[in-house]
Amino acid sequence: MKLFPYGHATHPQWQMAAGLVLAQLRAYLALPGYAKSPTLALLYITDHYAPHAQDILDHLSAELPDITDWSGTVGVGIASNNVEYFDEPALTVMLCELPHDQYRVFSGVSPLPPASSGRFKAHTALVHADATTPDVAELIDEMAQRTGSGYVFGGLASSRSGTVQFALSGHGNVKGQGAASGVFSGGLSGVAFGQGAALMSRITQGCRPVSQDHEITACESNVVTELDGKPALDVMLADLDVSLDEPREALA
Repeated sequence: MKLFPYGHATHPQWQMAAGLVLAQLRAYLALPGYAKSPTLALLYITDHYAPHAQDILDHLSAELPDITDWSGTVGVGIASNNVEYFDEPALTVMLCELPHDQYRVFSGVSPLPPASSGRFKAHTALVHADATTPDVAELIDEMAQRTGSGYVFGGLASSRSGTVQFALSGHGNVKGQGAASGVFSGGLSGVAFGQGAALMSRITQGCRPVSQDHEITACESNVVTELDGKPALDVMLADLDVSLDEPREALA
């Protein structure tokens, strides 16, 4: 398998960033070691560009007409090869060359076909989720159960403005959703992969709840200093049943 072309850029104007990204993609497409006929694009933007999400998708898809499928989302920070953009306007794109029968972009208007249909059987999936969606954890679990491996990867969209997702499928939309234009809010979207697509994924970060809900009653910038009217550190230690008087046990 050849390398996938990619591009990334930051600029106050999304049009300039898109132009820089397109120039990088076209340069890679011309190199012998890179894929020549990709059809799937992964697109990620920082939330500075969220109000322009539809314009960005329309522009990129017009400039890359051979790309039939688009998937991605927004984040306060995004990453590309050996670079990250945090709290600044940026976008990144990777073009993937995979057999058409080994992947499927899905969303609320373009759901995966039932496994019993014989049209496509998902083995795993890249999933983008809106954390504000009710019962999002259950939806992700349901999505995992629809894959042959029971394994999905991806992450939550994050934004200080619109929490958008990109999902444009070459297989079209369900009846009644023909006007959907590829930019959504809420729910899940992503790319499901068949068993014939060789993939490798790594978890870079994660978290899980350690107690019941608490109310943030004081903070300094992004640092929580008080929970439920009590010092945040004391609340956390109590929830974990840890005492700083026993440092060795605290590190266990």
